[in-house]
Amino acid sequence: MKKSGIFAIVLLIKLMLGFSGAIAQSPRVVSLGGSVTEIVYALGAEQQLVGADQSSLYPLAAQQLPSVGYYRRLPVEGVASLKPTMVIASEHAGPPQVIEQLRTLQINVVRVSDLPTLDSLQQRVRDIARALDQVSQGEVVLRDFDQALKRAKSVEVIPFKAITVVMRGGKLLGAGRDTAAGVVLHEAGLINALSAQESYRPLSAEAISALAPEVIIVTRGTVESLGSLQALKDSPILKYTPAVANNRILVLDDLLAQGFGLRLPQAVHDIRWELSRAPIQ
Repeated sequence: MKKSGIFAIVLLIKLMLGFSGAIAQSPRVVSLGGSVTEIVYALGAEQQLVGADQSSLYPLAAQQLPSVGYYRRLPVEGVASLKPTMVIASEHAGPPQVIEQLRTLQINVVRVSDLPTLDSLQQRVRDIARALDQVSQGEVVLRDFDQALKRAKSVEVIPFKAITVVMRGGKLLGAGRDTAAGVVLHEAGLINALSAQESYRPLSAEAISALAPEVIIVTRGTVESLGSLQALKDSPILKYTPAVANNRILVLDDLLAQGFGLRLPQAVHDIRWELSRAPIQ
C-alpha cells in the first residue's frame, strides 16, 4: 500500500476517535421550566438539549424535544431515561425527592432562581450561562433584554386599573401580587386592581364591580376555553366593568401574559402599544 494511502487511513482513524471523544464529552442537558429552556435557546446552546418539560413551549423548536413531564411533578424515570449529564431546573421543579434521586444518579443538577422579579431573571440568565460555559453570551443576552425593555417602556400609557384573567378548572381567576402576571402589569405602566390579594384567586361579580377595572388582560387560552372573546365580555363577572364598556380588553399569548422570561419586553410593548392606540373614553 502506498504511503499516501496509509496516511489517509491513519488520519481517518484519528478523526473518528476525536469525533467520538467529542461526543462523549458533549453535555446532555435537560431543562426544567419554560423560562429556563427559553434562556438556553437565547444563549445559543440548544444543541446541548436532549429533553425539556411540558412548560417549555417557546421557542417552537423546544416543543420538538422529548418531554419529561411537568416540571413541578417530575417522574425520575422520565428524566433519567434521556441519560442527561446535566439538569438545569427552576427552583420550583420537584418534588424534592426526585431532585435528590437525580443527584444520586451522578447527574449534575443546577437549580436556578425563578421568582417574578427582574433581579431573579438576571441571576437566572447568569447562572444558566455559567453552567453552559456561555458567560460572555449571557451578558450579551442581558444587555439586549435591558435595551428592549427600555424601548418598550418608552411608549407612554395612562396608568389604568387593570386585571389579568385566566381560566383554570372552569373558573375565571385573577392574578394578584407576587405573580408574574402582576409584574407584567406593573412594567406595562398599569395598576393591578387585585394587588390586595396573593397569587390567583377566583373572581366574583361583587368584588370586580367594586374594583371597576378599566383594562382586562386575558390569555389566549382562556378565550379559546370560553369559545370566543364575546363570551368573556358577556360573563356576569365582567360584563359591567369599565373595561368591557370601553372595549379595553387585550388578548395575550399565555406565556407573555403570565410568564416572566426574556420575552417580558414583548409583553410590555404589546400592552403599551395597544393601549396607546385606543381612544380615550
